[in-house]
Amino acid sequence: MKPLGDLEGARVPGGLPPVVDAHVHVFPDPVFDAVWRWFDENAWQVRYQLHSERALSFLFERGISRVFALHYAHRPGMARALNRHAAELCRADPRVVGFATVLPGEEGAKEILEEAFSLGLRGVKLHCHVQCFSPDAEEAQVVYEACARHGLPLVMHAGREPALPRYKCDPYLLCSAERVGRVLRDHPRLRLCVPHLGADEFDAYQRLLERHDNLWLDTTMAAAGFFPAKLPMRLLRARPDRVLYGTDFPNIPFAWDRELRALAGLGLPQADLAALLGGNALRLAGLE
Repeated sequence: MKPLGDLEGARVPGGLPPVVDAHVHVFPDPVFDAVWRWFDENAWQVRYQLHSERALSFLFERGISRVFALHYAHRPGMARALNRHAAELCRADPRVVGFATVLPGEEGAKEILEEAFSLGLRGVKLHCHVQCFSPDAEEAQVVYEACARHGLPLVMHAGREPALPRYKCDPYLLCSAERVGRVLRDHPRLRLCVPHLGADEFDAYQRLLERHDNLWLDTTMAAAGFFPAKLPMRLLRARPDRVLYGTDFPNIPFAWDRELRALAGLGLPQADLAALLGGNALRLAGLE
């Protein structure tokens, strides 16, 4: 699928509160190149094929105040290099909030995370679809325990969508809101953020939000009008203190500010909009 030709803004729209993009991907250059080839063949053509430093500069130059820098290990043995790359980006610019990764079940997973936290990384990113594990799988428990022990958040793609073709596993067999609910119950000290507003189980994630104070959701791609599902306004309003703005930049097929403009135009109360666009992310990461 070719990238959309929608117009992009030169900067964050005027009058908005400080904007934190809580879902930006960073990888070493060769990994990014491989990711983009995979997307070109199996999903959509990435509109902004910008390597890490350029992607971050692009957003900061347009008025984004801070960025959560996320990545994930596709196979055993690559997490340490990815984590060092993220840590270097954080050292170069304090506006970058770096997250670590590990492949659940790989040898030395606990030590990999401890090393990453010692480098200053402030959370963990996992991706059930790519890493082929269920949220309630035994091999993921070490990650949950490490995050809870250090008081650091986990961003985990645990919703079923987007279920892209040629994944090595079926997201609909691996993932469900029910499985995420088990994680929240078993690890009440874990601060868990599920991207894409939990697509496609919006109603189920709304119920989880209302029951669990350790759950957050981010808006990544769910507010863009790119997928068939409509933006679930009831979910956004259920817990305005628990939803974060995120984009998946640079791995998107549409304008960098498409979702930002959509969210800004919803007519949310100003306090809720400020929380959604930045305040909630900072609180999740312990930066406010």
